[in-house]
Amino acid sequence: MKERVLIVGSGAREHAIAAAVVRAGAEVICFGSARNPGIDALSAKYMVGKINDGAAVAAFAKEHGATLAVIGPEAPLAAGVADALWAAGVKTVGPTKSLARIESSKGFARELLAKHGIPGNPFFRRFDSMNGVEEVLRAWDMRHVIKDDGLAGGKGVKVCGDHLHSLANSMDCCRELVALGHPFVIEERLEGEEFSLMSFCDGNTLQHMPAVQDHKRADNGDKGPNTGGMGTYTDANGKLPFLADDDLREAKNINQLVAAALEKECGEPYRGILYGGFMATRDGVKLIEYNARFGDPECLNVLTLLKTDVLRIFRGVVDQTLADFIVEFESDASVCKYVVPDGYPDQPRVGDEVVLPNDLPQGVTMYLGAVDVKDGELVATGSRTVGVVGVAETIADAENICENVVQEIPGRFFHRADIGTAELIAKRVEHMKAVRS
Repeated sequence: MKERVLIVGSGAREHAIAAAVVRAGAEVICFGSARNPGIDALSAKYMVGKINDGAAVAAFAKEHGATLAVIGPEAPLAAGVADALWAAGVKTVGPTKSLARIESSKGFARELLAKHGIPGNPFFRRFDSMNGVEEVLRAWDMRHVIKDDGLAGGKGVKVCGDHLHSLANSMDCCRELVALGHPFVIEERLEGEEFSLMSFCDGNTLQHMPAVQDHKRADNGDKGPNTGGMGTYTDANGKLPFLADDDLREAKNINQLVAAALEKECGEPYRGILYGGFMATRDGVKLIEYNARFGDPECLNVLTLLKTDVLRIFRGVVDQTLADFIVEFESDASVCKYVVPDGYPDQPRVGDEVVLPNDLPQGVTMYLGAVDVKDGELVATGSRTVGVVGVAETIADAENICENVVQEIPGRFFHRADIGTAELIAKRVEHMKAVRS
């Protein structure tokens, strides 16, 4: 009998997960907040509903015979959907509500590292009122970051110099969070280059994925507003051009120590994807934040490169048998670019027809995101529309084939043309050299 895998979520990340599951020979059923045509085409059953409703998700899983579940987005994890699925007898790739605090509370993550003596923490202080705020802001004048403690869709971070230009700006930001009833964290601003390291984790064993660099800003040259991520790249060696071997070693060690600390803190193993957002600095690798699931778009890169049967990996995660085999990836580079509607992220156009190329060149894969079907045509629904991934021997070749396909998509859309280009990567390398010196 075929394995039947429930996927919770309906974005391009979940499309990439579904495609990998189908490649591995299993059936897919999906419970999403919208009907993604790419996932729908791969699914035996598809339900649109409230993905944070654990009872509804578990009932759907039981009704349609799910033998395994994978939770894509962070909100269902924070709402305890994994707890509901485990309680219904469905083994789930994705941490329980208690463990998911590693993402759903930035203060929890920082305090976990501090309590267990894990390296990588910058200075931080958590607040739920204005008491003591001005003192900390003055002590770290124009060298601080303010983060909403909870989930904010990647847009809850304000950085000195980028978003905050004076002490008054920072005080106003904190007052707004207090007025909303949102706890927040003030942290030291770090200088260096960011990278993502995602690890499959069964609570004991971690199997690491290639390092990835995301691009949050909407426009070329890292300008414009923050987004959920405009694109990503990986290198053929699993590293990145600006990283030293020690950087990757330190990041892997932090992920390993955090998984162990989470089990001590929460009394249960972390079974899912442990995703550290790190910064390589002059003083070694520092933690920016943790996520409790696949990154989006990072997931599009790594699952496209994955060689090992993804079902074997997911089974290894839930059954705690990841130590029994090695997870392997193609020794190629990859570049992902998102096509998004004009006006994204603040005032995106909605309803424009999405016309995709009929034939994709070798090495290019597309994943549908915020897309619907109306009168037989694909239409954009306002967020990141299509993720295009190019895979080749070098970053330059992967960028070239990816960019050529992205440029074939007409209409009122835009993308970051500079992601993965030699010019942008050279800037990252030179910046890191300057930081280290």
